[in-house]
Amino acid sequence: MSTHDISLTVDGTTEALTVESRTLLVHALRDELGYTAPNVGCESGKCGACTVEMDGDAVKSCTVLAVQADGSEVTTAAGYADDGLDPVQRAFHDEHGLQCGYCTPGMLATTHQLLDENPAPSRAEIRRALKGNVCRCTGYGSVVDAVETAAERLADERAESDESDERSDRPRAEAED
Repeated sequence: MSTHDISLTVDGTTEALTVESRTLLVHALRDELGYTAPNVGCESGKCGACTVEMDGDAVKSCTVLAVQADGSEVTTAAGYADDGLDPVQRAFHDEHGLQCGYCTPGMLATTHQLLDENPAPSRAEIRRALKGNVCRCTGYGSVVDAVETAAERLADERAESDESDERSDRPRAEAED
């Protein structure tokens, strides 16, 4: 079996490794590099437990060969926040959008892509976006609630950031003598 030297940036860290031609991205991440956030579920692209962001797109890493990801930026569920939880993770926690947690990494990656593309999705749009992620525990109601909450919190953060930018753009009054 032929091997290939590849390089990935995973959760902000540049990683170099040698993989066989047939190695799936999920196995390169988990087995070769030790990233445990993408889970191995069905290995056929049906469950979504292995979903990660690759160059900004949510992909099922069991359907991508590691060599196809050469030079890519990959974000796992663990890479969304430097310290603590990011707003999407916090919303999943607060709204009980997870139980056993097996599907959660894929749900988070899919949610991030959805909210990047559509910052204010309807419940129907959320359900449609998550249809490739199987959860056997929650019944999806709390997951949809979590995505709605995340969208609201991210909108609030954007509004606060915009207000802060506006304040910093205002000319400062000159000091009086």
